[in-house]
Amino acid sequence: MEGILALMIPICAIVVLPWLALHYVTQWKKAGSMSASDERLLDDLYETARRLEARLETVERIVAADNPQFRPHSGPERS
Repeated sequence: MEGILALMIPICAIVVLPWLALHYVTQWKKAGSMSASDERLLDDLYETARRLEARLETVERIVAADNPQFRPHSGPERS
């Protein structure tokens, strides 16, 4: 019985543990990447933000034309 146990422990250490580690590394890498639906959602959000920024600039131009005291919003990309 001790001979079988002495043989099983090294086999488990050589085969099972590396397989287990590689399995979970693969799972972590899959979970870290974006899916196709996530990429589409991100693209849609970017497009919506771009359109809202253009609308805000238009409204600010209209208000500035009517009111010379108006100071436009200064966002992160504006100086």
